[in-house]
Amino acid sequence: MTAKEAGWLVCSTCHKLSRPVSHAQHLRCPRCHTRLHWRTPNSLAYAWAFTLAAFIMFIPANMYPITHINFFGAGQADTILSGVIELAKAGMIPIAAVVFIASIAVPLLKLAGLIILLLSVQFRWAMSVRQRTLMYRFIEWIGRWSMLDLFVIATLVALVKLGNIATIEAGVGASAFGAVVVLTMLAAHVFDPRLMWDNAALPESAAEIEED
Repeated sequence: MTAKEAGWLVCSTCHKLSRPVSHAQHLRCPRCHTRLHWRTPNSLAYAWAFTLAAFIMFIPANMYPITHINFFGAGQADTILSGVIELAKAGMIPIAAVVFIASIAVPLLKLAGLIILLLSVQFRWAMSVRQRTLMYRFIEWIGRWSMLDLFVIATLVALVKLGNIATIEAGVGASAFGAVVVLTMLAAHVFDPRLMWDNAALPESAAEIEED
């Protein structure tokens, strides 16, 4: 039995668990008076919107230069992948591995996980709640590593600007990559994990999943 079936609601603001009056038109938290919902309205739609937007931004993030380097008057622009290759050629394998994992592998894994999770809920795939929960927690956990590459760029810019030999600036790809990180974080935030329990119960229609 789920909390919804038992008639219990949790407040999204103060996390108080309460049993609301069934005949009330608008349910309110007895502690902080935040409006309560059995399920977050339009959670699935918002999660899809942010996920698809992140997928679209992932393309320019990898196609456009992420850094512009000017070394003794000679300019060079590098995308994420070309930067990884140049770092590997220079013998900096650990740094190249960090950039590849943080800038390519992590965003791809997060996008793939979000899409699989949303599809499994919307189309009621034969997945256990445990599998979906582990996937959801993995998506939230891996998101904190998505900004690692931007931190590397920011540190590199600060260090290089201390000297007069070279200059380095973030390119359009860095902005697009930052947008991917923010959008995937928003997608995971707006997704209501309680939908996974509704899906396990195999509701009769998608309208029941998005019930207010």
